[in-house]
Amino acid sequence: MSVPSAQLLVALQHADGQFPSGGFAFSQGLEASSTLAGKLGAFDFAGFVDIQIRHRWAAADRVALVRAFRLAGDLEALAELDREVEASTFVEGLRSGSRRNGMALLTTHERIGTRGAAAYRAMVRKGEACGHLAVVQGLAWQALDLDEASAVAIGGYQMVASLATAAVRLGVIGAIDAQKVVARALPAIEAAAGVPVGDDEPLRSFTPLCEIAVAMHGASGQRLFSN
Repeated sequence: MSVPSAQLLVALQHADGQFPSGGFAFSQGLEASSTLAGKLGAFDFAGFVDIQIRHRWAAADRVALVRAFRLAGDLEALAELDREVEASTFVEGLRSGSRRNGMALLTTHERIGTRGAAAYRAMVRKGEACGHLAVVQGLAWQALDLDEASAVAIGGYQMVASLATAAVRLGVIGAIDAQKVVARALPAIEAAAGVPVGDDEPLRSFTPLCEIAVAMHGASGQRLFSN
């Protein structure tokens, strides 16, 4: 029997939903989209996940993660990329959610001693960087000596898994059906992950209904998630 590599075990640790990343407070627009389905059209969880993979994660979050990973701890360059993510995320609810989620992950990595996390968190606290989630993921996972493909796989899986968790908490779908959606989404993550990313690849996304829902939801009353 072959023994799993240390890198695989590290990847499993950081992909685990029990890893304290702070993502439990954010639904990435799922709550808004499902709540406002009567105004914006029928809501389908599997379709929502597919759109998020193909039209947000693949060409925006994944690209930011890869570019951050390749910067190999260059904090000034990471801060510049962070500002690019900030400028390309048009809806305040999604911007603030990404920053807060990124700061939660960064704080965890500072506490466990991940290289570069403390210094970058200090920059965020001083307003010299934004701390967006995808940028922090690239910084942290590169510092852990994961390879780029593993970092991308973790990012894609975590995005889909967090949506599934949010959908179950919201009562949109049951736990078993949520896992069926996750399983069907894995080939889409794999396909997106295989698309080459240039070192200066621009960030692109097109999820207008989700963004409209988040903007409308921000003015509504009580809700379970921050976005």
